[in-house]
Amino acid sequence: MALKKGEQFALFEVDEPEVVPAETVTAEPVQPSLFDDVDDEVPEHAQSEAESDDETAESGTPEANVAADEPSLDEELRGSAPTRASLPPAGESADGHAIIVTAAGTYTPSGQVLTGPVDSVEKLDKLIRWATLTPLGAPAQIWVVGIDACEMLGWTIDPGDEDDVDDMEVLRTRAAEELTGVLQAALTPMLTAGWELRGDPGHVVHLSRTTGKFTSMVDIVIEPYVWTYWNKDFGWGNRVGDMGILGSPTAGTYLPDDDLPAAQELGRRLAWCAQHLGVLPGPTPARTGAAVVDKIKRERTRSGKGIVVTEAGPVPPLDGEHRGDLEPAVGWTRVPDPEELDDATRLVSIDQRAAYLASAGMLEFGYGKPRHLRADDARDAAEAAKTPFGLWHVTLPAGNMLALPDKLPLPHPHMLADQPVDTWITSVSLDAFRAPVADGGIGAELDDLDITEAWVYPEQGRALDKWAKILREARKVAVDTDDTAMKRFLGACYKGYIGRMVNPDMWTAKQMQHHHQPLWRAAIIAHCRWRGRRVAMRIARETGRWPLRTVTDSWVYPLPEGINVADDSDALGKMTLEKHAALTDDLVAAFTEARDTHEINLAIKAVFADDDEGNN
Repeated sequence: MALKKGEQFALFEVDEPEVVPAETVTAEPVQPSLFDDVDDEVPEHAQSEAESDDETAESGTPEANVAADEPSLDEELRGSAPTRASLPPAGESADGHAIIVTAAGTYTPSGQVLTGPVDSVEKLDKLIRWATLTPLGAPAQIWVVGIDACEMLGWTIDPGDEDDVDDMEVLRTRAAEELTGVLQAALTPMLTAGWELRGDPGHVVHLSRTTGKFTSMVDIVIEPYVWTYWNKDFGWGNRVGDMGILGSPTAGTYLPDDDLPAAQELGRRLAWCAQHLGVLPGPTPARTGAAVVDKIKRERTRSGKGIVVTEAGPVPPLDGEHRGDLEPAVGWTRVPDPEELDDATRLVSIDQRAAYLASAGMLEFGYGKPRHLRADDARDAAEAAKTPFGLWHVTLPAGNMLALPDKLPLPHPHMLADQPVDTWITSVSLDAFRAPVADGGIGAELDDLDITEAWVYPEQGRALDKWAKILREARKVAVDTDDTAMKRFLGACYKGYIGRMVNPDMWTAKQMQHHHQPLWRAAIIAHCRWRGRRVAMRIARETGRWPLRTVTDSWVYPLPEGINVADDSDALGKMTLEKHAALTDDLVAAFTEARDTHEINLAIKAVFADDDEGNN
């Protein structure tokens, strides 16, 4: 793919390269022909055409093509490139949007060699401005892989050893502070050249550069230091959990140890994400989920078709006591009767397959400015043929006053067995309470719930249907190809995004505020809880078996041979067999001798090691 002298090499405009048979690739280093001389002058169209898809960055400034004032690539940047054979071609969907930098050289995500080593920040600046990368749901990305590549750029820290601290959080905090200081000093040449930092630099360095009316943005992601960042997406607790697109060290899905195989696998994942989600991965899984939502939002805005939500949906001001989560996930355990264990031979855990994702695609969510209704107006709204999306202030009857099975949790976590409770619930729970007991409800009439207030939204619809469809189809690809890393990543994306809907601090930028939707999250949790209870009632009717424990959307049963409580369907939201173990004499003894539910939980956890991925 040679260039003529004076031509600009724009990664996103090249034709698909011809695939060279593996046996014809030489093992000797080759100097890529794409590094023929490039003029300093950038054609005017190159600065504007890349913006045609109207991508928008988190700061609210349009992300222009990272090409302004593009320099020549001179000899110091070209260097001696590594072999093409070291990174076999992968998907090309992320080419033109991201570059991978290693100590050996730089590559496109598909594995095409670009340059030799980048051993100074000045060279990194030249590489970024020359590469003409464009955004894809997120700013263009430069991934620095391996500690050797960091050392070549002067990005080294020495926070100490984990053996010297009692709490890894101390080490992480120290490392994060040291990294910020090192980067602020090391990036001076880029700042002098016109780049600006967006926020403090850390494992991701957010850079922007304005030329005329165009603002270029690029994120530099420093792979060896991703562990210095903590939030609930990544997990912590003297261990490192999932780290976004990079995977999880504890689950065995992190990148390979050696730099070039790590770069190759990272390139594959970047291309996979671009192909199946249509975006580059965000700095966290939650931000990746948000990027997919925003991509759909832009498409719908251009076409004028589909629901477009542009404003946040914070919890309205609620009269009366509001305790914790609007719709908590369920957590419940009981001590089994001895006869339940007589014929049981195994302990199984069933789990709703991608429960949150399934509910997100099914539900109609409210948006716009809600109306506050009181007394008769609130009750009249609840009487509508289709319950409007909103919040309802109700009185939940005491559980022991209802004809409910005693081997299931109460239908709502706010309910109490011995007294009524005044609380706020979503429309999903309002419908659930009105369902028959056999379908997971309590068979309540509206008068039984004593509705006194409501906040009802003027518009509602399946705002997340396309989002859920994209993630569902991507998940199917990962499952069908046994791609554990990407399946886990997708799970973290939808769980992280739905989980962060509740937190406005995650979405402070003006054009990100529409992701703050705590009532959507509450409705999703309520829907998963109701659906699980409905399944448990069906299992009880069909088999006579009741669960011992439920957490969020998983249910644990002691079962005899020949009874299967999982669903045959592979559709999302259906119950799948998550874990199983033999019901040994020791386990039966632990159950029968248990004095309380805490000891039952300990016995179950001893059999089923905690799975931090879950299936919700």
